[in-house]
Amino acid sequence: MEVSTFSPEIHCFSELLDGSDGDEEILVCGEDLELNPFDGLPYSSRYYKLMKEREELPVWKEKHTFMESLLHNQIVIVSGDAKTGKSSQVPQWCAEYCLSMHYQHGVVVCTQVHKQTAVWLALHVADEMDVNVGHEVGYFTPFESCCTTETILRYCTDDMLQREMMSTPLLTYYGVIILDDVHERTIATDALLGLLKNVLILRPELRLVILTAPHMSGTLLNYYGSIPFIRVENKHHAEVVYSCSIQNNHFLSALRLLFEIHHTKEKGNIVIFLACEQDIENAYQMIRQEQSNLNPDLGELIPVPLYPTKRELIPKANQDKQKCCKKYRRKVLLTTSSGESLIWIKNVTFVIDVGVERRKVYNPRIRADSVITQPISKSQAEMHKQILGVSSSGKLFCLYPEEFTYKEMKEHLPAKIQESNLTSMVLFLKRMDIAGFGHCDFLTRPDYSNEKWCRHYFLSCSALKMAEIIRAELVEIMKRIELPVSEPHFGSKENTLNIKKALLSGYFMHIARDVDGSGNYLMLTHRQVAQLHPFSSYYNTRRIPEWVLFHEFNIAEDNSIRVVTEISPDLFMELVPQYYFSNLPPSENKDILQEVINHLSPVSSMKEKQKTSNDNKEKDKLAQTPTEQRCIVQ
Repeated sequence: MEVSTFSPEIHCFSELLDGSDGDEEILVCGEDLELNPFDGLPYSSRYYKLMKEREELPVWKEKHTFMESLLHNQIVIVSGDAKTGKSSQVPQWCAEYCLSMHYQHGVVVCTQVHKQTAVWLALHVADEMDVNVGHEVGYFTPFESCCTTETILRYCTDDMLQREMMSTPLLTYYGVIILDDVHERTIATDALLGLLKNVLILRPELRLVILTAPHMSGTLLNYYGSIPFIRVENKHHAEVVYSCSIQNNHFLSALRLLFEIHHTKEKGNIVIFLACEQDIENAYQMIRQEQSNLNPDLGELIPVPLYPTKRELIPKANQDKQKCCKKYRRKVLLTTSSGESLIWIKNVTFVIDVGVERRKVYNPRIRADSVITQPISKSQAEMHKQILGVSSSGKLFCLYPEEFTYKEMKEHLPAKIQESNLTSMVLFLKRMDIAGFGHCDFLTRPDYSNEKWCRHYFLSCSALKMAEIIRAELVEIMKRIELPVSEPHFGSKENTLNIKKALLSGYFMHIARDVDGSGNYLMLTHRQVAQLHPFSSYYNTRRIPEWVLFHEFNIAEDNSIRVVTEISPDLFMELVPQYYFSNLPPSENKDILQEVINHLSPVSSMKEKQKTSNDNKEKDKLAQTPTEQRCIVQ
């Protein structure tokens, strides 16, 4: 692989996410006698300074346990809170393990969910190991590679390792594979978890290290069985401040709180979790515009946008370095709820969490993404607290009440494989099948138990998912305008009747009647004849309802109707508009419905006849009126 030159935005990215305020002294390399085993050169004095910082990380005390576990086991799980140092330290320990084996089984690769994180970790770890990026430590991401054949530790995105697996299924170049941020449940990470189970059997010397958040540990232990498990905790607990009520505008409330914190003159960087990436862009622009109106004595606010799904250039500050050193600078990191792993800044004192997210959910029926807004999960809210890291004086401001956490938030979000377009994944698995991997044991299978339950009851899984999304949006609207939301009563007769009434009110033109008792349905509107579709539940149960409401009529498939619900003529006449019934062409069906009307309300029938008679008299009067005085609205 070629070594790429560093682009200006990488320097800028590293500079803005550096925790220093520019007043640290520069350490000059000393003549240390101890040699770095990775490049054979003497360690610099900066290495020893960074080593002291590394030893203060919560994960450091688990190094001996980890190295012993890695030596005697193929799989090791490290479960740790955010900001415990697992993503930077564990890969270095794995590099030491490969070095002790003289790289006879391969080198180390560590996957990341986000491209930005892979780049930043490579820069940071190379600094701690006192080696050069692009040589001993490197990274490769889509359209960018900074590695050589001598690279010992590689950081990459999970989709890039998946792509590499297509050409080298056994990943023979690597002796240790580290999957980081497994709790984010991306499609590529889930696929790697499943396929690597087979690779580990074929390569007994290979080691797999899984780094995850605590809430994912139980699922992984059930998936892999009895394997070493290392728990890393952060002893510091941040102060949490909840809002008294749900905010009408989460975005403006977050920005208002940001400026309030800035005016208190309390020092510390700020992280804001917003609902979507569009909010990140809007907040970035508004903070820059407001900067000129702020009191210069408060210092400078530097907004840093961090987009989870794309890599944006981070603009440099306008002031030169000499000016910045004289004035306090506060960084404001703007990201979404899924951008927690992008935050590597030090000295975070305040975190603002809006508590909701706007994300895309794929609908396979219409082959399109639906955008939904919903509360974040409890596990996400917990990780947002951990952003404060080792800061004992940090504060988390939740722009929602505490009871919102228990009543509205789910424990975890669904895996991406359950709500994404799987076209590329299917093609990837086909390619792996050709390579000899005929089965992928997914941690969570893509909706199989649901495509099976629905098939048993003759339902559309995708349609039910869309109904769930629509219902969630309607519930959100009702709560926003403070309408009462009753609990669902699935299976009750009253609920079934209400659903049929709602369907009839909207689809009263889609009514058909079985005219001969054998399933030949005559439609009321245009008198077409059709039969039940073979996939209909009524067709398979051999129970032919007389009156039905249908959703689809297909001439190409032997004149069939599908998505059918049984109704009664009484209920139909109760809800059908009068103009529709009056304009029906004469038929046996209309006569039956007229009898229903007469039976339901004889008095109303007499009134209807009287009204018709009066209308005819009125028409006769209009006919006698001069033409110039008539006004007909059509």
